Amino acid sequence: MIQGLTATQRGVRWWSAFGRRYFFSKRKRYDFGKCNTISEVGIVSSERPVPEHIPKPSYYFVRNSPASGEGRPEIKTKEEIEGMRRSCQLAADILQRACSFAKVGVTTDQIDGFVHEETIKAKAYPSPLRYLGFPKSVCTSVNNVACHGIPDDRKLLDGDIINIDVTVFLDGFHGDCSKTVLIGNVDERGKYLVDNTEGALNEALLCCGPGQPLCVIGKSIEKYASQKGLSVMPAFLGHGIGSYFHGPPHVFHFDNDYPGVMLAGMTFTIEPVLTLGDTEAEILEDAWTAVSVDGARSAQFEHTILITENGCEVLTVAD
Repeated sequence: MIQGLTATQRGVRWWSAFGRRYFFSKRKRYDFGKCNTISEVGIVSSERPVPEHIPKPSYYFVRNSPASGEGRPEIKTKEEIEGMRRSCQLAADILQRACSFAKVGVTTDQIDGFVHEETIKAKAYPSPLRYLGFPKSVCTSVNNVACHGIPDDRKLLDGDIINIDVTVFLDGFHGDCSKTVLIGNVDERGKYLVDNTEGALNEALLCCGPGQPLCVIGKSIEKYASQKGLSVMPAFLGHGIGSYFHGPPHVFHFDNDYPGVMLAGMTFTIEPVLTLGDTEAEILEDAWTAVSVDGARSAQFEHTILITENGCEVLTVAD
């Protein structure tokens, strides 16, 4: 979920040495390490068909508008929580298999085909398809693509990192999760980024429980990222989820004082995007693919969680 992007780049310059790329801003010097930069979108294949017997969300038939995130978060019943558990479990299982499928030489479109078919086999619907007009069944974000990459004909290269973001709609509920994985021989800076982005998510999960302010999630993530010398990209938010794909509450991943309290029965995602560089992003010409302005790699990890009477339950853990 995107929160207002800017493509402004001020007071910066580049240099490179010994195959590494560096970036200077007015405040910091960043070491990007070695990677293949994505600067343009590839060829996107036709929309994959969804059989008639698969139950579909309303936006499959009529294009929806962006959710405001405003309003009262949904407090789910026991039956609704069980529905969320099933959809989230399926999403986590498909994500785990998709991450194993992603290897050097595999295209992101092939990953899309894999996720699409596995979702259909489970009698579920791939939630990204047609959501706000998105043309594919999964998001695949490689290297400097921060979020919402559209699968295309680009082959994964040795040294890439890729975030695979899987959401499924099963029995009336959406389950949402993502993971960034290493492709082949990734350099130390890339590994450091991926390891610590997952660490930031895990740190945020420790803060979750009934009565806790929602803002502690962002405070925790930004503190952790700062300690590790990484930056949080503030444009990308977590969100409430259930019978709707995106809804209240907004979950900010940076230090903030936005109002809102976690209540038992709430379900929402936490999905921080951390980068080796600066925090600004811009959208490519496909109107979806968000890339870092400075060309730095980013990583993202995401879970859907349930607030319980005693703490929280991570719903998107694979068996």
